[in-house]
Amino acid sequence: MSKNDPLRVAFIGAGGRWGPSAHGPALQKLPEINLYAVCTAHADTAQAAADKYGVKKAYSDVKTMGADPQVEAALVAVRVPAHYKITMEALEAGKNVYCEWPLGANTKEAEEMAALARKKNVHTMVGLQRRASPAYQYMRELIQQGYVGKMLSVNMTHMGSGVLTRTSDRTWQKDVTLGANTLTITFGHSMDALCMVAGELAEVSAVVSTQVPQWFETDTKKLVDVTSPDNIMLTGRLDNGAVVSANLGVHPYHGSGYRFEIYGTEGTLMMIGGGEAGQEVKRKIMGGKKDDKALQELPVPERFKCVPEEIRNGGPSYDVGQMWVKFAEAIRNNDGSAPVEADFEHAVRRHRMLDAIRRASETGQRQKVVL
Repeated sequence: MSKNDPLRVAFIGAGGRWGPSAHGPALQKLPEINLYAVCTAHADTAQAAADKYGVKKAYSDVKTMGADPQVEAALVAVRVPAHYKITMEALEAGKNVYCEWPLGANTKEAEEMAALARKKNVHTMVGLQRRASPAYQYMRELIQQGYVGKMLSVNMTHMGSGVLTRTSDRTWQKDVTLGANTLTITFGHSMDALCMVAGELAEVSAVVSTQVPQWFETDTKKLVDVTSPDNIMLTGRLDNGAVVSANLGVHPYHGSGYRFEIYGTEGTLMMIGGGEAGQEVKRKIMGGKKDDKALQELPVPERFKCVPEEIRNGGPSYDVGQMWVKFAEAIRNNDGSAPVEADFEHAVRRHRMLDAIRRASETGQRQKVVL
């Protein structure tokens, strides 16, 4: 294939919730991508998805899809408990794989997936899409250029609402062992973005808590027991010496939103708003140097934006689209000139960081973060 040919992608999970809302528009509208096939669990739903997206190839199992030599990359956008089996089958078939985050239901699964990807020598990407966000990328550049000077303190708060109720199709996330919860998903994304901009977490004390032990299913009118956490608080130190605090929670009503602050010897930098998936247009960067009278907005330069205007207005497809552009470029170049920083190896490091945070909470003792 030529470097200019669109990447032929098979969409696994085309009948789900997140995949169609975030990946679907990007896969259809990006010139770098050819949505070549869809794959769901059943022949009828696969054909329905193929009709919806206007593609000719519809598969109802991953192994058959993997035997198609025209498929260059597989997107795994299904529920977290199914990530491992589907991703391993796609890797065994020699496909490049983009898998949503969390990579596995636990660290062991993630490590095995990363190991097989290394063995197969394929390109991988995990859906930690803040790493492709123009706002976060610009914020990281400002830090690297010395905007705040020596970093002293980092603070992140992310407060959501609606924890008391869910529809029954989403209450499967009540079980902490299934790997999809506030700690792994909402907090995992927020902490990955913090680490991307400010530096890796080196040591941590934490409280990981389930404050609401039951959810009310609004459609069945039933209460279900919950073991998944809804509040995470940590304090610690980054590998550059800065102290860090992070407080993320999902509460019943009127969450105050997202705020990410970095304080240094030369100035202050912060992001206000846009903490949830698909909120790139709400991310406002504010900055002030030591001689400024007040913080001022710092517009994100166009050079960080690599998706068409219609995708920028598409909510969750913005960040995800940016990820697909970078993934396609890495596969087409295949020479290390377009590295994917959010690959499966990176996903393993994030799983290990979350493990350290859990241990800190369970033991009540500060933990070294070994990635």
